[in-house]
Amino acid sequence: MAGLMSRFTTLFKVRANTMLDKAEDPGETLDYSYQQQLEMLQKVKRGVADVVTAKKRLQLQTAKLEESIVKLDGQARQAMAGNREDLARTALERKALIQGQLQGLDTQIAQLEQQQQNLVDQERRLSAKVESFRTQKEVVKAQYSAAEAQVRIGEATTGLGEEMSDVGLALQRAQDKTDQMQARAAAVNELVETGAIDDLTAPAGSDLDAQIAALTAGNQVDAEMAKLKAEVGSGTPAPELGQGAEPAKSQEESA
Repeated sequence: MAGLMSRFTTLFKVRANTMLDKAEDPGETLDYSYQQQLEMLQKVKRGVADVVTAKKRLQLQTAKLEESIVKLDGQARQAMAGNREDLARTALERKALIQGQLQGLDTQIAQLEQQQQNLVDQERRLSAKVESFRTQKEVVKAQYSAAEAQVRIGEATTGLGEEMSDVGLALQRAQDKTDQMQARAAAVNELVETGAIDDLTAPAGSDLDAQIAALTAGNQVDAEMAKLKAEVGSGTPAPELGQGAEPAKSQEESA
């Protein structure tokens, strides 16, 4: 049972791949791949923009902290000038804390700048690849269209295409039926001519009428032949052509 299911699965995959191969349009596939690469490039660009934005925020914080350091330094000097060492120490402690924060921000800014540079390099390389792919896909699409046109023309010319194959089969079937009907008609004519079957289209009794007419004509000819012999044997001249029996009758009456 497992082996049978495996065979069915393999057969299904083969049929599915065949259907997908027929339905797949290389031009659409290339356009889709190009669109995916453009989306990836846009993501890289957005990544660069995000890194630059984060770096700008840190730089603004750095500028504010630097202003605070300058201010605290001035306050410490004023406190020392007023003999307020405690206030001067507090200002200097805050200054030192802010300087530590500045160092951390500088480190983060340097890291963001490195990330920005990496993303910019990636964007440049990816942009070049996308542009190269766009050119290649247009060339491939043009080549595929030309090859497809050649295949269609070749199939139409040689009759290898599905459409032309159907036309050829229909023409062959029509020719076969025509030959069959011609052979049947010839066979029927031969049977009618040999008398194997009666011609049902002929008028009823036509053969009988023809035979009776021939018999009647034969009897009339025999009668005329006998009359002609009798007249010739008795010396009676034969009537001229075009004259009937009436003149001969008038001679007998005169005698």
